[in-house]
Amino acid sequence: MNITKTDIDNLNAEIKIAVTPVDYEEKVTEAIKKVQRQASMPGFRPGKVPSGLIKKQYGTQILVDEINKLLQDSIYKYIEENKIDILGNPLPKEQTQVDFEKQKDFEFTYEIGLAPKFDITLDNNHSFNYKTVKVDDELIEKYLKDIRKNYGKPVNPEVAGEKDVVFVDINELDETGAIKAGGIFKSSSVSAERLTNANAKSKIIGVKKEDKVVIDINELYETALDKSVSLGIDKEVAETIACNLQLTVKNIARLDEAELNQELFDKVYGAGTITSEEEFREKIKNELGLMFNADAERFLRTEVEKNLVEKLNLQLPDTFLKRWLKVVNEKPITEEELEKDYPNYTKAMQWRLIENKIIKDNEIKVSAEEATEEAKAFIRGEFARYGQAADEAEVEKIAKDLLSKEKEAQKIFENIYSKKVLHLVKLNCTLNTKEVSYDEFFKNN
Repeated sequence: MNITKTDIDNLNAEIKIAVTPVDYEEKVTEAIKKVQRQASMPGFRPGKVPSGLIKKQYGTQILVDEINKLLQDSIYKYIEENKIDILGNPLPKEQTQVDFEKQKDFEFTYEIGLAPKFDITLDNNHSFNYKTVKVDDELIEKYLKDIRKNYGKPVNPEVAGEKDVVFVDINELDETGAIKAGGIFKSSSVSAERLTNANAKSKIIGVKKEDKVVIDINELYETALDKSVSLGIDKEVAETIACNLQLTVKNIARLDEAELNQELFDKVYGAGTITSEEEFREKIKNELGLMFNADAERFLRTEVEKNLVEKLNLQLPDTFLKRWLKVVNEKPITEEELEKDYPNYTKAMQWRLIENKIIKDNEIKVSAEEATEEAKAFIRGEFARYGQAADEAEVEKIAKDLLSKEKEAQKIFENIYSKKVLHLVKLNCTLNTKEVSYDEFFKNN
């Protein structure tokens, strides 16, 4: 077998593979014997069909299959041995029809896209913006308020306040102000806090049990969909209906915020872990710091990616890659869809090339132990999201199962590599660190 590579330009090349009978005859013979052992034909015992009949019936297809296997194995072995950095996968080039029944010698040509050659040194010549969230008293107070709400107790006050929910029976009224026979009747609830119409809000706030208030339907509900869902009427009717509604108050519900006391501290962090309000606030401050630190890292990663992709402006074999994307896409893709999505695809590929170059040049490694710890941390985080304590034995078991799945393991390893690249950036490059408020940080992120 003879394999040759011809460079078309810096980003495109062709690989030609010349195949002769000495390359494939033995493989074809073995494949025919395998089919012979499994074949069953009328007049012959199973496994005793003459090889001549097998060859006559299946020979051409066997030849095609074996040559295809040979081509796939050979081209990837050649690429690996010659350390050729390719993008995508080799694509067979259109060529004259091959006659597998008559030809003995074959030549196949593959197109390949080559990765661009470039250098990247992480030093203080690279400058990146690094935004962090300022964890101030206002932010701590806001988070503390949320905790108190989450652990609050439901009560039924005598008088409705600004943030209460009022449970009512709703009746449609006619032009005279009387309850309309056969009109709308629905038991529902109204949140005083969510009412946007000032007149409706003023009528709800201050009501007591069994009070009756009259509100215009279009003041109580903003949209036809709101009316349809809340009152159980057809959307078409809701589009045009105009009437007054009588609301009879049946109950009032309020969620009283939990008090800042030992009971709350124990519920949130476990018995005896926190013993004072000062400790509680400090714990919240530390948690917010960790949470927003992860957000700051994501922001920095985006900044680094965008900056380096724009600065290096790596050229890619666009024509080849577009053809390759159409071939490997699971669903048919139109030219319009391809042109629309291609710019985002190229940016992702450029960053992948840059990141891999940094990893290679700096000999960054990820051990199995690091992957296991990363998997465990992820699992503990998932437990915490649902307010559950993670049992370490179970965490160990789930982590092992996660890493046994190729795609999941790949994600974990890639995440660690990404973290290590970012750590290298922070060590060697210039960071324009700016501490901003919570609102400012998330405004454009």
